[in-house]
Amino acid sequence: MIQPAERLSLVSEYYFSRKLKEVAQLNVEGKNIISLAIGSPDMPPSEQTISKLCEVAREPSAHGYQPTMGTPELREAMAGFYKRWYGVDLDAKTEVLPLIGSKEGILHVTLAFVNPDDEVLVPNPGYPTYTALSKILGAKVVNYNLREDNGWQPDFDELEEMVSSRKRANGQSRIRLMWTNYPNMPTGGRACRETYERLVRFASEHGIVVVNDNPYSFILNEEHLSILQIEGAKECCIEFNSMSKSHNMPGWRVGLCASNTEFISWILKVQSNIESGTFRGIQLAAAEAYNNSDEWHREANIECYRRRRRYAEQIMDVLGCSYDTAQVGMFLWGKIPARYNHVEELTERVLHEARVFITPGFIFGSNGERYIRISLCAKEEQLQQALERIKGVFA
Repeated sequence: MIQPAERLSLVSEYYFSRKLKEVAQLNVEGKNIISLAIGSPDMPPSEQTISKLCEVAREPSAHGYQPTMGTPELREAMAGFYKRWYGVDLDAKTEVLPLIGSKEGILHVTLAFVNPDDEVLVPNPGYPTYTALSKILGAKVVNYNLREDNGWQPDFDELEEMVSSRKRANGQSRIRLMWTNYPNMPTGGRACRETYERLVRFASEHGIVVVNDNPYSFILNEEHLSILQIEGAKECCIEFNSMSKSHNMPGWRVGLCASNTEFISWILKVQSNIESGTFRGIQLAAAEAYNNSDEWHREANIECYRRRRRYAEQIMDVLGCSYDTAQVGMFLWGKIPARYNHVEELTERVLHEARVFITPGFIFGSNGERYIRISLCAKEEQLQQALERIKGVFA
């Protein structure tokens, strides 16, 4: 009998892929579920972005294959974005590489840097794809802890112990990559310059590549930080950034990675054997989006989410959850009351009695087992309706 590859036994179907089937069935039954689970911005990109897409799509010559490394216009715009908002200088020709989203970037970077049986540091709690793709590609996942009492920042004493206990016979570390994500998802932990400085020092001292996933630095954030702002970071770090959150373009699948010329060339070698360049219209429209005004970003990324956040906080209050009001990003992360033995006791009741879909924190790792996550990617009217439904069950 034909059997699937053994690697499929190492992972399960993505939680949201499975759960959304259940939600879809509930909607077929007339339940009208309000989803506050997924971080997919529900607002459109800027008008200039859409206009540019339409303009290029009408050009007869725009529909052919594009260079894997992206058009010069897009790379220049990406480098300009980093200079404008982060004060980081990037060579558009050699130090920035467009991605079809961060998931693909995780795949390409892991293939470029990690051999089978090498080890990868993954945050707990953290984005599940860091773990899933590492396992699929034969890497060994080593979780490092993020905890509320440490502001969801890495414990560097713990990291040092991990490295010292994972040496090969030749003295080199078994750990090749470390995934970080600041501002943090799911916890909303802030990006801190001190954390970035310590990460760069840690990476440099131990020969480990730190990959910082940075798609949330515009959401409810007045200060925009990048690990590449730190001296020496470019030699040992890679940063991902994405237009999905900051520019309301999740379905467009446009992101970037930035690092030194050699690292980018290694990633490009993998990427060029897996995919071809994105449609020219999307690339040139994305380049246009990087010129969005300061006012556009303030309304789309700060004022809108600030208004929505008030409803999410009220939902947390009704559910008896505690949360940090200083957290950032497009989610609200809260700790469930002690009376619940398991987080799904709460989230399943919210789903089936209040008809609101929120995310249980266990899907992000064992350190998320006592938490829930509420997405701000819903209109204020929907959030208000969700609040009233939950009040009807829990108040």
